[in-house]
Amino acid sequence: MTPQELESRLLYRDGLMLILDKPAGLAVHAGPSGGENLRDFLGGLQFGNAQPPDLAHRLDRDTSGCLVLGRNRKALSKLGRLFSAGQVRKVYWAVVVGRPPADEGTIDLPLSKQNRKTGWNMRVDPKGQPSQTAYRRIGSGDGLSWLSLEPKTGRTHQLRVHLAAIGCPILGDPVYGGDATRAARYTLHLHAREIRVPLYPRRTPVKAVAEVPEHMKVQMRLCGWKDGPRGEVEPAA
Repeated sequence: MTPQELESRLLYRDGLMLILDKPAGLAVHAGPSGGENLRDFLGGLQFGNAQPPDLAHRLDRDTSGCLVLGRNRKALSKLGRLFSAGQVRKVYWAVVVGRPPADEGTIDLPLSKQNRKTGWNMRVDPKGQPSQTAYRRIGSGDGLSWLSLEPKTGRTHQLRVHLAAIGCPILGDPVYGGDATRAARYTLHLHAREIRVPLYPRRTPVKAVAEVPEHMKVQMRLCGWKDGPRGEVEPAA
């Protein structure tokens, strides 16, 4: 990714924080096996600072959308406290297989990490960490549903595990999706649509919105999403 391409994905910039529209398929940091990751390119967003920005939180490799970066240590420390305290509002859009049991609700299922010979994943576990996800169905079609999701906690793979647990795995999820999703062979249909960061005490929270990525548009149209003359238009609830 060139510096120009990276800069073109900026949704917000000020002296303390950047918000980037992360593409699907790019890890935010190097895993145990290494490989290309977003941190390799953050020097392109230095904009004259002594150090490049760094991650204030994380998104999965195959999740697209709003990603917050801190531009210095002080900013990263403050952002870290806001995320840890649950004060940053995050809204995701997902295309899922099937239809949830109710049009809106809260999934309240504790989660824990499960280690296996082939790797690890997350699972619902009564003894795990408390985990809550609010959801709302926006539209449905062709055996799929378009959901708005608001995680109240920030557990690893939380949205993916919670939706699979209610019988609506995210389309394209190779780990938690079940046969119907794996057979579809699509990229993960999970997008960090909107974020609101109360970084400045006497101002309204900084808000950023990331446009729907190309790989999700076909299936979202089946669920009622429409392109408008100024970008996407969400149908009336």
